[in-house]
Amino acid sequence: MVLTRRQQPTSEFVPTGWAVQGVRGVALVVTGPSGAGKSSVIDELLRRDESLAFSVSATTRARRPREEHGRDYYFVSQEEFSCLEESKELLEWASYQGERYGTLRSEVEGRLADGQDVLLNVEVQGALSIQRAELAYPVVLVFLVPPDRGELQRRLLGRGTETEEELARRMSSAEAETKHIPHFHYLVINDRVELAAERILAILTAERCRIVQWST
Repeated sequence: MVLTRRQQPTSEFVPTGWAVQGVRGVALVVTGPSGAGKSSVIDELLRRDESLAFSVSATTRARRPREEHGRDYYFVSQEEFSCLEESKELLEWASYQGERYGTLRSEVEGRLADGQDVLLNVEVQGALSIQRAELAYPVVLVFLVPPDRGELQRRLLGRGTETEEELARRMSSAEAETKHIPHFHYLVINDRVELAAERILAILTAERCRIVQWST
C-alpha cells in the first residue's frame, strides 16, 4: 500500500498541555553499519509513504554507481564541506572511513516546521548528534542491521568495490557501531527490504500517535 497523505491524528479529548505527537513533524533517523541496506530500505519507505520528505545529506565520499547528486547525496569537495560547516549550515556532521557526512539544516528544520515528517539517512555518530541537537521536534532513532555478521560480509563483498583491507575496516567499524545500539529507540533487522520498511513504517505510525506533553 502506498500512502499519499500524511496522517496527523488529533482529538478533542486530549487534555490541555498535552498533544498527539503526529500533529507536528517527526524526524525519523535511520542508521546502521555500512552494508545494512539503509539506502534500499529508505527507497522502499519513500515508495510506500509519499508524504515522507527525504533529507539529502552532504558527503565528501566518491559517488557510487547508480547514485545521483541531489537524490542520494550532495557530493561535495572537502573545501565545500568545510564552508558548510563554518557557515553553520549543517545540523550535524561526522567523519566515517576518512570521509565526512553532514545533515543540511535547510533539508530538515523548515520541513518539520511545516508539519512534514522528515526521513534521514545518516551515519551512527551523526544520528546521535541529531539526538543531542535539541530540535524543537520529536526525533526517532532507528538502528538497522542485517540478520548476522555473515550476511553483512556477503553484502559488502557483493558490492564488488571493497578491497580486503577495506572489507576488514568496514567489519571492524560495524562492530564498534553496534555497541551504540542501546542509545537508539528501535532496532530493525533487515532480512528483507520490504519487511524492514514495513517495520519502520509501523514505528512511525506509533510515534505519530504518541501522547506527549507539549507547550504550544
